[in-house]
Amino acid sequence: MAKQIWKPGTLVAPIPPMLVSCGTMDAPNIITAAWCGNVNSVPAKAYISVRPERYSYNLIKESGEFVLNLPTEKLLKAADWCGVRSGRDYRKFDEMGLTAEPCSKVSAPQIGECPITLECKVCQIIPLGSHDMFLADVVAVNVDDSLLDAGGALHMERADLVAYAHGQYFALGKSLGHFGFSVKKKSTAKKEAAKKEAARKAAKKSAPKKARP
Repeated sequence: MAKQIWKPGTLVAPIPPMLVSCGTMDAPNIITAAWCGNVNSVPAKAYISVRPERYSYNLIKESGEFVLNLPTEKLLKAADWCGVRSGRDYRKFDEMGLTAEPCSKVSAPQIGECPITLECKVCQIIPLGSHDMFLADVVAVNVDDSLLDAGGALHMERADLVAYAHGQYFALGKSLGHFGFSVKKKSTAKKEAAKKEAARKAAKKSAPKKARP
């Protein structure tokens, strides 16, 4: 496969257009950050990278807290808008019709409309160049009941999450397999597929029926 050689750039993709809430319940704010992700499993740690000139930078630096709110298809407009408008000029929650809800471990608000939110406390600020990295401990995770099955298992596919790649937004496509599927025995794979299908049918059966016109 022939390839061209380009100068260094930020082409790791896809990534989430993460809605990052910060500030307080009385003065909440949102910044959309594409430079974010997991950095450690135990203890759970995540990061966001923010330009020092951004309005949210000092809010996060001074409080030492922020919340990662996973974006969905329904919230894509809000994710885009919050990335191009400044909290200096707009009350973003109000402008986008979003709900600031209290968290259990941090004073920063979470976005009520996001199905999964991660409460974070900054443990280190690392200057990198154009951005500073806020390395943080994930101190709580909030998951909407609609994403859980009867056994409490999380079904991320129900969340309709979105991704960002090279200036474009994308809906996540069909599932191509589970972690470790390449080394699982066929019998195990069949059992898991049957279990997943049964859960899907159960969820469909329990869903409220639409009223006839």
